Amino acid sequence: MIKFSINKALFLQALTATKRAIASKNAIPVLSTIKIVVLDKAITLTGSNGQISIENTIPVSNENAGLLITSTGSILLEANFFINIVSSLPDVTLDFEEIAHHQVVLTSGKSEITLKGKDVDLYPRLQEVATESPLVLETKLLKSIIAETAFAASLQESRPILTGVHMVLSNHKEYKAVATDSHRMSQRKITLENVASDFDVVIPSKSLREFSAVFTDDVEKVEVFFSASQILFRSEHISFYTRLLEGNYPDTDRLLTSNFETEVVFTTASLRSAMERAHLISNATQNGTVKLEILGNSVSAHVNSPEVGKVNEELDTLSISGNDLTISFNPTYLIEALKALKSETVVVRFISPVRPFTLTPGDDSENFIQLITPVRTN
Repeated sequence: MIKFSINKALFLQALTATKRAIASKNAIPVLSTIKIVVLDKAITLTGSNGQISIENTIPVSNENAGLLITSTGSILLEANFFINIVSSLPDVTLDFEEIAHHQVVLTSGKSEITLKGKDVDLYPRLQEVATESPLVLETKLLKSIIAETAFAASLQESRPILTGVHMVLSNHKEYKAVATDSHRMSQRKITLENVASDFDVVIPSKSLREFSAVFTDDVEKVEVFFSASQILFRSEHISFYTRLLEGNYPDTDRLLTSNFETEVVFTTASLRSAMERAHLISNATQNGTVKLEILGNSVSAHVNSPEVGKVNEELDTLSISGNDLTISFNPTYLIEALKALKSETVVVRFISPVRPFTLTPGDDSENFIQLITPVRTN
């Protein structure tokens, strides 16, 4: 029968991070619970929605936890309800004690609350992932790569493979992450310092966004392990499992070319704010596009909405080279692409009005390229 006391704030933080894996509506009722396992030296919290699973460990050695374990055991508690109760408790610490028939008494200050739990044997077992020879990445770097690519993945389930980010390691150190929804693409490459085993996987972009929320910046490094159908990200206290997407990712390399007719360099912030202004009007039109006109030494953006009004704006540029060109595109794609850039300047290269154009950071400090498909207009 479980009995322990713990710092409420730290316990709540761990519960909230674990709850990110628990869906608000579950086809399998037991997956709306949080699994609590108390051992001599640590408490492990587990949450899962069948797609993502998170295990969060609070060791006795964590000085901030104020964790005192009197007796061990395990139980399932309704996640939302339990977390709301814990967050409402009045005192700095809480005492957790299991009494008969999977019932739990929480005591904090003058408050005493009894909750009904469930037998831990009802909980599905997490699939094992072999944990030999990990790929070790800096958490900050991995989160940055996710921020630069995951937004370009598709939200449509009609082509499930495109809802993921394609991550590939070749020659044991050439790492590439790429996402596309077939209208745009974002790709980031890095060369790893440490050699690792090659892999080729597609990870749901939703899972990667949850990873970024669960692993805070104070977690310096994360180990990555693969099985045929799963990937495990592991730090000292958190294990984050997610299923991989099945199928072949399209060959995105063939979309990239080095033959460009026109090149314009912009200040990232000024191009973004011009596009945000254009978007306000274009959003109200049926096709929602912006027309970009490159003529001699000037670049201008045009939107014409019969319902709302029009935008004609000359854009500030740092340099222009190549042929004149007129191209139309969805400004949302350009705004999101610019948000993903850390560089103060951006190089935009065009081939023709009907071929995709590319964006790369002006400072060239990262091997990062984005591609946007134009919209054909009359």
